[in-house]
Amino acid sequence: MWPVEIKKDIYWVGAIDWDIRDFHGYSTYKGSTYNAFLAMDDKITLFDTVKKPFKNDLIHHIHKIIDPTKIDYIVVNHVEMDHTGCLPEMIEIIKPEKIITSPMGKKALISHFHREDWPYEVVKTGDEISIGKRTIHFIETRMLHWPDSMFSYIKEDKLLISSDAFGQHWATSERFDDEVDHAELFKHAAKYYANILLPYSPRVIKLLDDVNAMGIEIEMIATDHGLIWRKYIPEIIQAYSDWAHQKSKKKALVVYETMWHSTEMMANSIAHGLVQEGVSVEVMDLKFNHRSEVITELLDAKAIVLGSSTLNNGILPNMADILTYMKGLRPTNKIGAAFGSYGWSGEAVKLLNQFMEEMKIKVIDPGIKVNYVPTHDDLDLCIELGRKIGKAIKKDI
Repeated sequence: MWPVEIKKDIYWVGAIDWDIRDFHGYSTYKGSTYNAFLAMDDKITLFDTVKKPFKNDLIHHIHKIIDPTKIDYIVVNHVEMDHTGCLPEMIEIIKPEKIITSPMGKKALISHFHREDWPYEVVKTGDEISIGKRTIHFIETRMLHWPDSMFSYIKEDKLLISSDAFGQHWATSERFDDEVDHAELFKHAAKYYANILLPYSPRVIKLLDDVNAMGIEIEMIATDHGLIWRKYIPEIIQAYSDWAHQKSKKKALVVYETMWHSTEMMANSIAHGLVQEGVSVEVMDLKFNHRSEVITELLDAKAIVLGSSTLNNGILPNMADILTYMKGLRPTNKIGAAFGSYGWSGEAVKLLNQFMEEMKIKVIDPGIKVNYVPTHDDLDLCIELGRKIGKAIKKDI
């Protein structure tokens, strides 16, 4: 790949990771990018670096524009290692005058790399640094999604370098939002939000309000992962607002794990009842659907219906996995119910209800448990449960 000029004299110089398939439990089946940006001005400034194995890509891209030793400043918007993995080596090459970062950024850099002697310059929200014809305005974005995170806004170019916000894990040869399929782009953006930023939704709401109050004009959003936004900026900002407020559609998610297909039969019958009420349904067997895909579908669903066979007085392993993952992401404004087949003890439904109550998911029915294989009457009860959930969704939406 080659560097790409995204604004006059500002270049994408990052790296594309075509092969990564897992990011802390998040399925990245389409790879990812580690975006870094180079601003050519009186003080040549590099915004972020890349994951350590991709250092040579970064250096190669910079070399196509300028000798890396001529870079004056490095801005560290986010300290996570996919953006700073090669930072120590780049500092040795560049020997920058300044490493510009947030207060928590300096603390995190020292904790990661144990170098208190680097030329740190700490900036806070509202601080500005001139690099010549351009001025960088800094906005701290703590816990979006690390304590050190911040935005860098270049006023003259109306360019927001947004760290991880508005990103997508998606490896493409294209660099801009209007060069790829719109629906797939927003699908990846939703997945990124659901699996990384969802627990920080109250902070997203406040940040969007704060940025709006600042009155800054944004013509381009350059994220640290995925495509750069230049056409669909209003749409992605509105999407973030909707996701942060956890607005739901007339949609239910039926998630289950089954041993000998009995719980699967119940899941399909519940889905049938939901459809009868005119509700959109996604049915996801955890043997075939990754946890991060489930959470993505849950993002705009009003109801989650959980099903598991009972195993050793508990729930099945994949269900335990998704519940642990979901608890950390803290979805809100949901209703739920549980179901499952059992052989002799039958604790799964009770445990699923307890989990939902702990998650503040409103349990609207005690649930259905069936001994071994469901009868036609049992499946009719499952259909009725689906209809009950569907009616509750329509009432709340």
